[in-house]
Amino acid sequence: MQNEILVNVEMQEKRAAIVKDGVLDEYYIERPTDKTIVGNIYKGKIETIVPSIGAAFVDIGLDKKGFLYLSDIVEPIEPIIPIEAKKKEFKKGEEVLVQVVKEPISTKGPRLTTHIGLAGRYLVLMPQDAHRGVSRRIDDKEERSRLLGIMEEVNVPTDIGYIVRTVAQGKAKRELHRDVLFLLKLWRRIHSFAQRNTAPALIYEEYDIVLRVIRDSFDDTISKLIVDSKDEHRRICNFLRVFSDDLIKQIELHKEKSDLFVAKNVEKQIDKIYERKVILKSGAYLIIEPTEGLVVIDVNSGRFRKRYDPEHMALSVNSEAACEVARQLRLRDLGGIIVIDFIDMEREEHRKDVLRVLKHSLKCDRAKYEILGISKFGVVEMTRERVYRTIESLSYAACPYCHGRGKIKSVSTMVIWILKELQRLLSENPHKKEVQVSAHPEVINQLLRENEKLIETIEKRYRTKVGFTLAPNAHIEEVKVE
Repeated sequence: MQNEILVNVEMQEKRAAIVKDGVLDEYYIERPTDKTIVGNIYKGKIETIVPSIGAAFVDIGLDKKGFLYLSDIVEPIEPIIPIEAKKKEFKKGEEVLVQVVKEPISTKGPRLTTHIGLAGRYLVLMPQDAHRGVSRRIDDKEERSRLLGIMEEVNVPTDIGYIVRTVAQGKAKRELHRDVLFLLKLWRRIHSFAQRNTAPALIYEEYDIVLRVIRDSFDDTISKLIVDSKDEHRRICNFLRVFSDDLIKQIELHKEKSDLFVAKNVEKQIDKIYERKVILKSGAYLIIEPTEGLVVIDVNSGRFRKRYDPEHMALSVNSEAACEVARQLRLRDLGGIIVIDFIDMEREEHRKDVLRVLKHSLKCDRAKYEILGISKFGVVEMTRERVYRTIESLSYAACPYCHGRGKIKSVSTMVIWILKELQRLLSENPHKKEVQVSAHPEVINQLLRENEKLIETIEKRYRTKVGFTLAPNAHIEEVKVE
């Protein structure tokens, strides 16, 4: 299997895609204005305690106050209290070191915890917890025992906990030891910085999307990582020298003028991520319907025409669909309650077979999930935790033309598309003296307001003049560059 990580860097956004045998398996996008705060560590001040819900609202310096369950509080930062003497009562005005575990959504502020977790390549260090263990996804008892034995030899301080990550399977003591040293050094720096600062203050900022994907997914199962920016290539190499310098030789700089995602046939797959209907190779298809807190996935036989009896036809389609459902959950980052309606099967062993395929396909999903089982009607109920904002919320806005019943691309996405299209058109027509861009006024206004210098750079580079025409009656996605 040919697995690749592709990294595309633009001034306005960074994108990372994990591609397996040419098929998009995971996709991430991050823009400066929408950068996630999940993983960030803040020194906060308890502003309000609400005993009725067992929670506190914490000022961490953002517009919205953070939400912290009292059961999630370990201890105030100052004075430093030994673990065996942790405080249980907290008052308004006390300071706590907190980490963001969930993005602010709508009117809700970010979800916080004082159970700090510092993720390395092979383990998560928990400096304010004594719990120690191995990822549940490592189910081989001998391997679990081997990893715990290595961690005992590494001599992590007794008051610091850790979880060995799934990616640590088969790794040697040297690699885990290097991770421990790096994370302990990072924690000492965070702790020292927290003591020197007054709440509210940002103490530690989590890695951006590119470095997170590399930390979590770039291992010996990935044949190469291709990046289209020299600066980002250099930054990635420097990052890997800390975690795993043997992977540097697998990094490749994309030097061609062609767009990396287009050249790898990924752009077309990205465009299909939020289509309601997903066609399977057999001709069967899925219908995916997300609602506010529930996602319904319906499996249909479609044009499936293999000469099976109905029972074996259902088993074949459902097994293929189970694999694709797991992929779509990752791609779309679907969360909440998920109901999958497979084609009815009479035999219980066939239903169990489909459930096994689904569970196996979900093993590489880093999100927390729970499957309740499969009913005699072929319905699977499961939950999946979503931590970050979805790609859909970043790339699309509620459609004003259909009162929110559908989706259109956001103004920011169209601005980025125009800038890419301008450079593509001019690189293919280097002697073109003038280019005219016609689009909806909102798109043109944001384009000129936020990218004036970039447009001037394009004009100088290609020795051309770019003109703009407002098209008040045009759809947001209707753009002409000619």
